[in-house]
Amino acid sequence: MPTYDYQCQHCGYTFELFQQMSEPTKKKCPECEELKLKRLIGAGSGVMFKGSGFYETDYRSESYKKDAKKAKESGPSTNKKPGDAKKETKSTSAPPKKD
Repeated sequence: MPTYDYQCQHCGYTFELFQQMSEPTKKKCPECEELKLKRLIGAGSGVMFKGSGFYETDYRSESYKKDAKKAKESGPSTNKKPGDAKKETKSTSAPPKKD
């Protein structure tokens, strides 16, 4: 269910109301009880992440965690990944021949 923002045109009271999309727009202000409520245009709903399972580390196995801890304790890694070293590039086109 979406949350709607309302503002009273009579007293200026603003509030949020959690209601179904199929419910009619509210008309009566809860503060001054005038029939001057107007539903405001909002930014929409945001995504709420609750609970575990939203972080990369939540899916790691125990063996991965142990290996990562050992690697962190031993200091910087000396293992190089392929592509880390700069590759020399040679021109594939031959220079023009002089006759």
